[in-house]
Amino acid sequence: MASFFYPHRFISTNSMLRTYSHRTLSAGTLMLLSACAAHPPVIPPATETPQVTNDFPTQARVEYVLQCMDQHGGQNFDNLYHCICAIDKLAEKFHYQELSEAQTFTYLYDTPGERGAEFRDPPHAKILRDKLKDARKTIDSVCFPALPKNSTSRK
Repeated sequence: MASFFYPHRFISTNSMLRTYSHRTLSAGTLMLLSACAAHPPVIPPATETPQVTNDFPTQARVEYVLQCMDQHGGQNFDNLYHCICAIDKLAEKFHYQELSEAQTFTYLYDTPGERGAEFRDPPHAKILRDKLKDARKTIDSVCFPALPKNSTSRK
């Protein structure tokens, strides 16, 4: 049995545990009972479809936006807003893990030989590549609209 020495008294760990656990148990039990009584469990209806959780880490969002801005002509406010729109649309359609896998399968699709087979051949890889391709088409039309042509001409 361990003991602790305090300047004004000597206390054993057994007496400390008995006193502490008794107080904690009664206070904890009261808190649990009051919480259960105050908040009945909420069960969602079975007809609702689960929503995609926005689980993208901040660093991944920033890296995507910076890469997107580089691909669209550099860092400026116009590209910033368009690329933020793009990552928001991707976050609506993908979980972060799913997007990471889709990008990996897409970027490494052209790897030659047996090493590339891991990224080309699995059916799951094709499904994710197609989903990413469709999402990018939607993003291009929504977030990067075509600029209207100037209708005034010089004569």
